[in-house]
Amino acid sequence: MTKAALLNKGLVAQASTTIAAPRARVWQALVTPDAIKQYMFGTTVISDWREGSPIAWKGEWQGKPFEDKGVILRLEPERLLQYSHFSPLSGLPEAPDSYHTVTVELSPAGSDTRVMLSQDNNATEEARQHSVKNWQTMLDGLKTLLERA
Repeated sequence: MTKAALLNKGLVAQASTTIAAPRARVWQALVTPDAIKQYMFGTTVISDWREGSPIAWKGEWQGKPFEDKGVILRLEPERLLQYSHFSPLSGLPEAPDSYHTVTVELSPAGSDTRVMLSQDNNATEEARQHSVKNWQTMLDGLKTLLERA
């Protein structure tokens, strides 16, 4: 990994929310493709949800079809989901330095669930802010889906 890539690992996008639902329900929404499609910009997710397995996201973003990919790095049901993520729409070459690590952590907040998400390896502050906005929008959609059900 280049020195610049190592430094950029520090540009971390973070988003969070508290959802009025138990961790089990939040977890199911994080790993169920039909639910994901409802709060993640209409994206179709394909994975068997096991550590080391591939994960792919297919959909359309700003009128362009996309297929992002990654690998499930860590999976602790109802606690932690971590995966690598690469998007060809980033304009970067598909190389290890071009992947993000996305970590979603669930923790109890009374009878609610706190969801904290981070994405590392943002190339610039502008890219980090863009990621924060997208992830917060996604978490807000997750919250809306689970709290209206």
